[in-house]
Amino acid sequence: MSDPAGPNDIAAIVLAAGESRRFGSDKLLHPLTLRGVTMPLAAHSLLPWLETFGQITVVVRAGAESFCSAIETALGKTALGGVKSASIRWVECLGAAQGMAASLVCGVRANRDAAGWLIGLADMPSLPNAAITGVRDALSAGAILAAPSRSGRRGHPVGFASRYYDQLIDLKGDNGARRLLERDQASVVEIKVDDAGILADIDSPGDLRRL
Repeated sequence: MSDPAGPNDIAAIVLAAGESRRFGSDKLLHPLTLRGVTMPLAAHSLLPWLETFGQITVVVRAGAESFCSAIETALGKTALGGVKSASIRWVECLGAAQGMAASLVCGVRANRDAAGWLIGLADMPSLPNAAITGVRDALSAGAILAAPSRSGRRGHPVGFASRYYDQLIDLKGDNGARRLLERDQASVVEIKVDDAGILADIDSPGDLRRL
């Protein structure tokens, strides 16, 4: 397993431990064609992260070996050079069924010494690189909270500075870190991104058709 992010690094964490209840099957493995490339939905979602970071942490359910293998195989067949030098650090979350917060906690704990955490979702296949780099750069420049926005709506990914460690690992339930962002809204640095991909997570087959 690769090493976690160091004290001067912003850790990239993508949550992929959901159960896809509303989709009716494992949506993260659902084949999707974007920009002429057909891959599992989650592989598309990870591409911009792998193009931006040298290493990313992807949080999965226990027993997800076949899922991890399928995603690595799909990504290995891409011709996108930026992916070749990047690596995925898979982290199993034994308590994933307790809600999204449990997965987030697993990802943050696995990178506890990082300078901050950039949290994204594996069901957002059209997330633009600009959103990831914008939030990462805001954290690196000293922001304690950062997120992209479009037409006044906050999207993903969201970024937290290291001072939020204790509050993040204390989260519970399905709301993830939303309450922290709402409570400290005045401290959120907004990165304006004119791309609806920051808002487009896939919960149902209908979402795929709209995508």
